[in-house]
Amino acid sequence: MKIIVDAFGGDNAPLEILKGCAKAVQQLEIEILLTGRKKTIVQIAKENNISLEHMEIVDCPDIMDMNAAGTDIMRSGKNSSMAVGLRKLAAGEGDAFITAGNSGAVTVGATFLVKRIKGVKRIAFAPVMPDAKGSFMLIDGGANVDCKPEMLYQFGIMGSIYMKKVMHIQSPRVGLLNVGTEEHKGGDLQHAAFALLKDSQLNFTGNVEARDVPEGITDVLVADGFSGNVLLKTFEGTAIMLLRIFKSILTKNAKNKIAAAMLLKDITGLKKTIDYKEYGGAPLLGCSKPVFKSHGNADEKTFFNALRLTKSYVEGNVAEEIAKSIASLKQENNPESETGVAE
Repeated sequence: MKIIVDAFGGDNAPLEILKGCAKAVQQLEIEILLTGRKKTIVQIAKENNISLEHMEIVDCPDIMDMNAAGTDIMRSGKNSSMAVGLRKLAAGEGDAFITAGNSGAVTVGATFLVKRIKGVKRIAFAPVMPDAKGSFMLIDGGANVDCKPEMLYQFGIMGSIYMKKVMHIQSPRVGLLNVGTEEHKGGDLQHAAFALLKDSQLNFTGNVEARDVPEGITDVLVADGFSGNVLLKTFEGTAIMLLRIFKSILTKNAKNKIAAAMLLKDITGLKKTIDYKEYGGAPLLGCSKPVFKSHGNADEKTFFNALRLTKSYVEGNVAEEIAKSIASLKQENNPESETGVAE
């Protein structure tokens, strides 16, 4: 398997990206195609004793700025490491693409360079996040601020397929993020989306309030991109805060340090459970080929985990399964229409 990596995407690129790739090559048995400034990549790898074995480098002159408008990838950023990587994926020169770079740019690039699956209304960010019972998928995590009911319905379908194929949950529970659990709660968007999800073949369990999400009551949480991103950032910020407070308590005095030593294994397990770095980032579901977005501040550990999830995404044939499901749904709604896989 060959994964195309934007070597200059993210706040800590290219050093942490290269470190994560080297670890992935060694442990995941994959090949890497790096896009970026070749001279810099080689120099940094040499200075930090990073092996570039099983890594091919495609020289790109430009970098997609983290603060640039998403549409810039089609104009001023068309020769950036991100744009080149996405075009390589579209051309079939790799099995997947991953970047820790500009979120808006990768969404626009995935949509117009790699293309959406035919019939999919919008590509969506779909991070897998920790909860009390393991993990759940949030979809959309921020790609689509303004949504229509049909988009939320498709998010439920795509998220359910991912959780089956990658996370191996037989019948994923699908919930709709709302301000209350009652069916009449929310605005017009939530009301219409609720009706579509309720009448579907999905294992729809109803509305979910934000305060109940950490308890693990759903496997796929459907939301518009605005609400989803607020929830995502709140989750990440809360986890960081709790870990910081917990650490300060455990190192407060000698007594607490002794107690911490006795509970080291459990403490390590807790940190691993709530640390967002363990989950790496999010797939862009609805894209015709696997595209993965890692955290903008990804370090070696985060990027390695993102590559691990990307490999599982490819092995689960998620994009193909989504295409089949959307085509089947379209055929059911309009038996005389033609169906296809990718736009």
